[in-house]
Amino acid sequence: MFSWLWQFVKFYKTRLAIAIVALVFTSALTLSLGQGIRLMIDNGFGAESYDGLASALQVTLLIIVGLAIGAYFRFFMVSWIGERVVADIRRQLYGRLLKLPPSFFEDNLAGEIQSRVTTDTTLLQTVIGSSFSFALRNTLTFLGGITLMFISNVKLSLVVLAVVPFIVFPLIVIGRKVKRLSKDSQDKVATVGAWAGESLQHIKVVQAFTREALVSQQFADGAEGAFQTALHRIRYRAFLIALVMIMVMGAVTVMLYIGGTDVLAGNLSAGDLSAFVFYAIMVAGSLAAVTEVYGDVQRAAGAAERIRELIATEPDIQTPAQTQQVDFAKSGPLISIHDLAFSYPSRPDQKALDAFNLDIQQGERIALVGPSGSGKSTLFDLLLRFRDPQVGGIKIQDTDIRDMDLESLRDLYALVPQQPVLFSANVVDNIRFGKPDASQQEVEAAAKAAHAHDFILELPDGYHSFLGEQGVKLSGGQKQRLAIARAILADPKILLLDEATSALDAQSEHLVQQALNELMKERTTLIIAHRLATVAHVDRIAVLEHGKLVDVGSHDRLLQSSPLYKRLAELQFRSHETVKSAI
Repeated sequence: MFSWLWQFVKFYKTRLAIAIVALVFTSALTLSLGQGIRLMIDNGFGAESYDGLASALQVTLLIIVGLAIGAYFRFFMVSWIGERVVADIRRQLYGRLLKLPPSFFEDNLAGEIQSRVTTDTTLLQTVIGSSFSFALRNTLTFLGGITLMFISNVKLSLVVLAVVPFIVFPLIVIGRKVKRLSKDSQDKVATVGAWAGESLQHIKVVQAFTREALVSQQFADGAEGAFQTALHRIRYRAFLIALVMIMVMGAVTVMLYIGGTDVLAGNLSAGDLSAFVFYAIMVAGSLAAVTEVYGDVQRAAGAAERIRELIATEPDIQTPAQTQQVDFAKSGPLISIHDLAFSYPSRPDQKALDAFNLDIQQGERIALVGPSGSGKSTLFDLLLRFRDPQVGGIKIQDTDIRDMDLESLRDLYALVPQQPVLFSANVVDNIRFGKPDASQQEVEAAAKAAHAHDFILELPDGYHSFLGEQGVKLSGGQKQRLAIARAILADPKILLLDEATSALDAQSEHLVQQALNELMKERTTLIIAHRLATVAHVDRIAVLEHGKLVDVGSHDRLLQSSPLYKRLAELQFRSHETVKSAI
């Protein structure tokens, strides 16, 4: 863990050096207090001298002042390094997460990933910013104390050191188990957190089905599992602390008996014995402290392992080493899809798209229709390079998208999904997500084009109104119009609409459709459509079934040439007529 952390710490060597000097300085001064005690007893109490006592107290006071100054620099520098390093780790970790494809987040719980970004890094910060400093200071105190003990009295030092092997070996063995249990505990806590987040996020569904007791029990079971794992870890640490205390304090008791005998025999002064006892207590206390911190370090090692796994995850889809630029001045189709075949890793024998071929001209509007599971959303994922096909490819102006810079490729698109995505921010920030450097005038112009300006002005703070988590304070139609305003502001060459009006009422759909018409002007547009009535205005309709392109044409032509399209149209329009008759 420390070798891995060094790649972050090495950028702050000067501060680290100051912290280490302060650590050594404070450890040395702490041990120097033993000499102050010796002088106080021998030159003050033993000699019955007021001057000797005053001099000893002055020396002790100077040591205490120096100790306070050193402690300030030690604490400040070590804490600064801890906070700075953890901030760097979080930045690197989050940056890695942003580069991973959506498929990664489909296979991993969002709550668990958040736990690694927050809980695990906080645990690391505790170790780097305090526990590590505490452990190093006590290690220096231990080594310095042992040295001074041998200088003072070899015989008594050997009595104390006799118990060290009985502490070190259990420390190593138990420490490994604590590390493993800590990782398991963190995993279970992350799983519990993920479950809690999901159930609270979908609280309406939970309460509508009156399943509060069920999800509460499931959470309780998960929390109990995490508690049992933590309890197992705590037992090991408690045993280790008890072992250290009984061994060390037992050795100190034996040492006191032997040293007291030597004082009574006149072989050792009371001041020397007091100083030795002070060193022995410092050694015992520092060893006990290191033992306790060792458990924290092992917990941090488990957290670091989880973070390292995530940082080491390489995205399946990356920008190639040599990229090609797209020449939009070229003639020919803007998008060319040829012999496209794709299967999901979980279903390798089932083709989501199979031998798919389609050319799309600049400014053309294409609707994709077909039953659920026919490959419409998969095609969008491939266009955006969220996934790569196993066979065939997609070209933009005769340039394979796999040879393009990933950011440049995605800048060509604007996606308006069926369920609009809004962030926990105000209106301006949500619209400006399409173009971060847009001015207020550009934002308002996009909102007006999306037919969103009027309802925005009715909000409590207008464009600066906070929308809540996922835009919870807005209706579905209002959310969708903000998503469209964002897409208008982005000014893309290619527009991807994923059934942007299917979840809306008639009035909201009318307003959103007006906004979409504004957005689609002079843009190449692909529309996933389930309701055929919404795509009557497009240039061509592509009919998909079982991942294959079965027909392409206008609405009227497809009614004659495509049995599947005709069946879908009859089902939808017949249902619509039935509803009108009932009304």
